[in-house]
Amino acid sequence: MRQIDHLIASPSGESAFRFSDVFDPNTGKVQARVALGGASDLERAVGAALKAQPGWAATNPQRRARVMFNFKQLIEKNMDELALLLSSEHGKVVADAKGDIQRGLEVIEFACGIPHVLKGEYTQGAGPGIDVYSMRQPLGIVSGITPFNFPGMIPMWMFGIAIAVGNAFILKPSERDPSVPVRLAELMLEAGAPEGILQVVHGDKEMVDAILDHPEIKAVSFVGSSDIAHYVYQRGVAAGKRVQAMGGAKNHGIVMPDADLDQVVADLSGAAFGSAGERCMALPVVVPVGEKTAVALREKLIPAIAALRVGVSTDPEAHYGPVVTAAHKAKIENYIQMGVDEGAELVIDGRGFTLQGHEEGFFVGPTLFDKVTPAMRTYQEEIFGPVLQIVRAESFEDAVRLPSEHPYGNGVAIFTRNGHAAREFAARVNVGMVGINVPIPVPVAYHTFGGWKRSAFGDTNQHGMEGVKFFTKVKTITQRWPDGGGTGESAFIIPTMG
Repeated sequence: MRQIDHLIASPSGESAFRFSDVFDPNTGKVQARVALGGASDLERAVGAALKAQPGWAATNPQRRARVMFNFKQLIEKNMDELALLLSSEHGKVVADAKGDIQRGLEVIEFACGIPHVLKGEYTQGAGPGIDVYSMRQPLGIVSGITPFNFPGMIPMWMFGIAIAVGNAFILKPSERDPSVPVRLAELMLEAGAPEGILQVVHGDKEMVDAILDHPEIKAVSFVGSSDIAHYVYQRGVAAGKRVQAMGGAKNHGIVMPDADLDQVVADLSGAAFGSAGERCMALPVVVPVGEKTAVALREKLIPAIAALRVGVSTDPEAHYGPVVTAAHKAKIENYIQMGVDEGAELVIDGRGFTLQGHEEGFFVGPTLFDKVTPAMRTYQEEIFGPVLQIVRAESFEDAVRLPSEHPYGNGVAIFTRNGHAAREFAARVNVGMVGINVPIPVPVAYHTFGGWKRSAFGDTNQHGMEGVKFFTKVKTITQRWPDGGGTGESAFIIPTMG
């Protein structure tokens, strides 16, 4: 059995007695143990970061960008190894695992252009003989706390930009699948980053609280459930830190009467059930507009869902694999029973699914509910599994209202051929990211990712220029170079008042 320790040095004595099991979701067996660290482990990481960060910040941006280029090449070279490692601990199929890593790599590609992005602003002649310019400088030591569902992508979303702008970064990944984050840190060292610039520490709430309370950590980026995101935001801000905390989601797919239903069903098959639904940008709610649309959509969905193949994560023919833990499997199945108890129509039941030879694996079959109503808990709460719910809408106005009034506001999609309807919907819906005939509207790396309402706490989004702003502080300089020896000069007047 493997033991997964901290990247830099070995964990201290306090963590030697605390471990968390890392399962193989395909078999249900423990395949590794991860040592859970605490405050003293974090202190060691902060100490290493304090030594490394000033020199890294003083390195010119072009040289920092070269490290990012090297890191990108190493990720591409090791893609198969990383995907298999990720798949073995998370359970998502290898193709999804490669997508996980690729979407993170796109942010690394954006970070390769950091010399251009960091250019400040300049105004010549803001007043008599006065010029004004600004510069972006790193914060110092920053941290990321990342979830189990994207152990490659989300860490890279955070540390790629944070390191490129000159910070040292301390990563606390999920203890459920920690090996890929450790491997990424090893590759960053190989790419040329100084030791101490990217460190991985493992732990549970004790480590999270230590990060939130540490005075040398200036910013924290978090992705996880909304309740914990709210906690992280409140505690981090109370400690004087910048915090961006991304929470849960309940994304809706609006199907207008003019939509191409065959394309919609194909999109839903991947968006609702891909990665076993363990994605904050999954599409677990479909909203057909009008009874005719609802009936036709349901008729097409049933055979499409029945054709989905659930398999082990290394099965190249599988559409999705197991969920991450036995506890999460039980949680999903409890939600399915809750839906039945609430009065929704269970069209396809994914409970009790087993795979021959892998009977102890954490598998959940695809599940479909119809006639779900907004008052049901199963609609209000995030299930985070392969469960699709049909919520019928009578009109376009209902279709706008449902996602707008939902507690979560991460993503939404509308399927239509009508440009006016799409434009109206995108402008009015109270959700942070909108797809028009795009089922999972995750923005490209040079735009920004972030939801609204209980899906995000803080006012700065991830990656793109928002990520650069989050991990830097602006300094503005007003300068004057007087002529002569200082005699005969008029009194200084603030430019805006002159």
